[in-house]
Amino acid sequence: MARGLGLLDWAWCNKPELWVLGGIFFAAAMVLAFGHIADEVVEGDAAKFDQAILLALRNPADPSDPLGPAWLEEAARDVTSLGSYVVLGFVLCAVIAYLLMTQKRAAALWVAASVGGGVVLSNALKLAFERPRPDLVPHAARVFTTSFPSGHATLAAVSYLTLGALLASLHTSRRLRLYFILLAVILTLAIGVSRVYLGVHYPTDVLAGWCIGAAWAALCWIIALWLQNRGKIEPPNEDAMAERA
Repeated sequence: MARGLGLLDWAWCNKPELWVLGGIFFAAAMVLAFGHIADEVVEGDAAKFDQAILLALRNPADPSDPLGPAWLEEAARDVTSLGSYVVLGFVLCAVIAYLLMTQKRAAALWVAASVGGGVVLSNALKLAFERPRPDLVPHAARVFTTSFPSGHATLAAVSYLTLGALLASLHTSRRLRLYFILLAVILTLAIGVSRVYLGVHYPTDVLAGWCIGAAWAALCWIIALWLQNRGKIEPPNEDAMAERA
């Protein structure tokens, strides 16, 4: 073990197969969780849970009014926009442009394929389930597609977890790696919660979106590690990799 490296650092640098194995187990667990939620939704067993959460976030005297002051509802719209196609598209283009400018063409292609594949997966699942949007409370934001799974929750998990892992791999500091991963998780959770608060998704839509989005992000990262080990994709930061050795 290299001097000054902890167990996690050593595994990250010298035993990438451990991360691959962990990623496989995590992705499998998330797919199983998605399947369980989907089964509950199809069977109708999730209806009481969904209704209870949606109503708990509304003024009992006026279901059209989300709990809290007016600024909180506006803030929820701002947060939910972070999972929109426009914002995610802008972030994706910025990251790809950066990778291309730093001569990491294969990494740029991987990012584009990861997020693009997540978009296809999200829309395919929506078409497969065709769950109507909640009609229990008025929507506080405009919607254009079906409900299950939440596209915002799915794509937030796919995009921000993928980019968070990419940024984490650029640094040797455990603190910085943890910071980027936690930031990605917090963004993903906040976007999903905002969809329920605004009444445009059932809680199970968001839970399912988180599960399948995290599973896809984990699968994409496993593929990236596998390609890196075979020299098919550039290491995120060659200087940092050399420093770890």
